[in-house]
Amino acid sequence: MRIGVDIGGTFTDLVMQDPATGQLRNGKVLTTPDDPSRGVLEGIGIILRENGVDPAAVDHVIHGTTLVANALIERKGVRTALITTAGFRDVLQIGREWRYDTYDLFISAVEPLVPRALRLEVTERIAHDGAVVVALDEASVQQAARDLAGQDIGAVAVCLLHAFRNPVHERRIKEILQAALPDCTISISSEVMPEIGEYERASTTVANAYVQPIFHRYIRRLSAGIRDMGIDRDLFLMQSDGGTVHQSTAAAFPIRLVQSGPAGGVQATALIGRLTGEPNILCFDMGGTTAKAALIEGQVPSRSTDFEVARIYRFKKGSGLPLKVPVIDMIEIGAGGGSIARVNRMGLIQVGPDSSSAVPGPACYGQGGTDATVTDADLVLGYLDADAFLGGAMKLDRAAAERAIEERIARPLGLSVVEAAWGIHQTVNESMAQAAGIHVLEKGLRSSDFAMAPIGGAGPVHACAVAGKMGMRRVICPAGAGVASAFGFLAAPMSFEFVRGGVAEIDALDLGALRASMEELEREARALLRGSGLDEAAFSVSHGCSMRYVGQGYQVDVAVPPALLGDGDRASLLAAFEAGYRALYGRTEAGMPAEVVSWRVVVTGPYPDLAPMRAAAGEGSDGAAARKGARLVFDGEAGDFVEAGVYDRYGLRVGDRLSGPAIVEERESTLVVPSGATLSVDDYGNLVVILPEARH
Repeated sequence: MRIGVDIGGTFTDLVMQDPATGQLRNGKVLTTPDDPSRGVLEGIGIILRENGVDPAAVDHVIHGTTLVANALIERKGVRTALITTAGFRDVLQIGREWRYDTYDLFISAVEPLVPRALRLEVTERIAHDGAVVVALDEASVQQAARDLAGQDIGAVAVCLLHAFRNPVHERRIKEILQAALPDCTISISSEVMPEIGEYERASTTVANAYVQPIFHRYIRRLSAGIRDMGIDRDLFLMQSDGGTVHQSTAAAFPIRLVQSGPAGGVQATALIGRLTGEPNILCFDMGGTTAKAALIEGQVPSRSTDFEVARIYRFKKGSGLPLKVPVIDMIEIGAGGGSIARVNRMGLIQVGPDSSSAVPGPACYGQGGTDATVTDADLVLGYLDADAFLGGAMKLDRAAAERAIEERIARPLGLSVVEAAWGIHQTVNESMAQAAGIHVLEKGLRSSDFAMAPIGGAGPVHACAVAGKMGMRRVICPAGAGVASAFGFLAAPMSFEFVRGGVAEIDALDLGALRASMEELEREARALLRGSGLDEAAFSVSHGCSMRYVGQGYQVDVAVPPALLGDGDRASLLAAFEAGYRALYGRTEAGMPAEVVSWRVVVTGPYPDLAPMRAAAGEGSDGAAARKGARLVFDGEAGDFVEAGVYDRYGLRVGDRLSGPAIVEERESTLVVPSGATLSVDDYGNLVVILPEARH
């Protein structure tokens, strides 16, 4: 058995699969914010007991966690110091020196994780080409260590000027600090992020150091708990780029796990695309706290190396801490089921950005929450069944939901409870459709060329409405959509990316040195994956680089053509760069020389053979065997409640077809099929909804 576990802001999701049969068993428990590992262990225990599985039969536990992101957002890491080159202690404070909101006269800059008093300088200097200009003064390092001793420091980050070209000084400083401060963890930028960009490199290294000790403790606690249950296996974790790594690697680079949960959902969606032959999919992941979108083009998720966390303003780029880590390219596009609705200063309904989280949760959870949330609105509108939530394991309080909407929204605006609930529902749908649509346009693509795959507990509830607003016609809802991120952990391969910075124009590339460098990076990545127990014969290797025109400040990611490393064909690299640049900007810059900023090597293990079990074949019926009854749901087109058939997801068979309005319920989520839409069941049990053209 293999178990995937995803900790979300509201629920902890679990998926267990028997590789011999492909059968999936799903579970969902409330997240335990005070100690996330407690919810993980509780959920694993429940899913094993409910399915009569001996813990010794579990071969892998693969985990994704919000711990790293939450520690940065909530500033709950350890007291961290920074050691840097003399004259550069204020890089974290200066940042990029540009305003994320030009017209805000009272703009606030993100506060560095390290206060100025703990940012210390040492005497050394390395030039842009890696040459040592000023040798490291080890006495200044020893003095810095003495200054930090006794200050309750839990971690030290080291980021020296141009260390990405020559790490010799950083490595020596690490040796000195480990001897002088044995109780501290040490992160050096040449290991965490060896790329150009002094501010981003320092910010990423500091963030890694800031969370590393608490992540170490968490992993030790969780690993020990799993072994105490009788699962005698190491833990594996999902990285933000969609690859999994052994717990020891994750502990060394916890910053690479900052987006691990959403990355799992994208991997699950990519698998659905491969199974169904759907090349272009928009992954729409709406959980209890947030909603995110990611594009999968040609069955491959878009990737990036730029990310921000802990933004002062949730949707304003530049207001957070920049991280230079490999991630699946996704955007946060709106609110989750637990997002709080209120009337803003302009007398309009606003949803989010704050959430009721797992505790106290939406008012309908009956755990003390009094704010009106998206889930409360969905319940009042008939999209959710108070007695069928989580398969009936959790009863919802409709009266509490109505009371919260009445007090917080309806009465202040002079609306009925239903009108207020519809306003909440429409507001969140409109904001998500708008943000996702802009994301697609920024990539030079059209929404209508993509199908939507909704995942997360709230994704299927809102998917058809959001897709319709974006002009999309197809919605593919997978089985177990509410726990898709956890399933994505099982579908992801072992993978790790190594980076090496070094700016050089194409014509000035030293091809011999380049080949040697790429071979060295490949050896390191192969050794790391071998240490996880994989067969090296199954590894695949890809080479990439970041490029730009000389004088520009932003890079384009390019796949390195084999001809460059093989025959030294520089023209092939330029052609690949210009194709990528043209796809983004619609043009190239004639006559301008291009340069490489950094090189990347990704070594990937085999994809697990986890194709979901094919659904039970049917005879193309109208789904009558799966019909549970009917209930009234609000139809925005009609402006009133209409009767919708309610279907049991587990009773539908391949070939079944039905028409909206309809509600399809499964344990972890509910699919809302609008009037005029049709639904069919494909070979893998995916619910394929075709929306009417008029809806966009």
